[in-house]
Amino acid sequence: MPTLTVPALADEVVRLRPWRPEDADAQLAAFGDPVFVRFSDWAPTRRAEVLDRIASVERARLEGRGLHLAVVAADDPSAVLGEVSLSGIDPDQGRAGVGYWLAPAARGRGAAVRAVRLLTRWALTELGLARLELTCGPDNLASQKVATRCGFQQEGLLRSHLRFQGGRRDSLLFSLLPADLPPA
Repeated sequence: MPTLTVPALADEVVRLRPWRPEDADAQLAAFGDPVFVRFSDWAPTRRAEVLDRIASVERARLEGRGLHLAVVAADDPSAVLGEVSLSGIDPDQGRAGVGYWLAPAARGRGAAVRAVRLLTRWALTELGLARLELTCGPDNLASQKVATRCGFQQEGLLRSHLRFQGGRRDSLLFSLLPADLPPA
């Protein structure tokens, strides 16, 4: 797949933009949050790790494998709220995975729903994907709420789906198809 162009996606509350090295401290603070650590198997503790991640997600974009975007305040592009992403983009099968996280101060205000809706509509209409998949732990109720508010349909439980924090974790599987999108 060719390089992914960063789409201009925004509404009156959030804007999606590429990650920048100057965002490293905001990412590091968010990754140290106990809620983030509870639901993630990767929590860097050093700025250098975050800078490596920023470079890695840019390489994935250039190679057409993924698109990880900073979710920022629409009126202040330096105010990092979190991230929304497409990963594992498979152009032959027309599908990708959707992910998201928010910094503690951004939670509970609808920022994740807005960001996911912006990126998923673009992925299904402009990028032309036929299916988006989203997985989360059965105990991650906030992530499940975001998924359903964005129109994702729960399909089932993937038992012992991934290695997670020294063991294995089940995952709930959700999907979003072009027909699931509400009218623009």
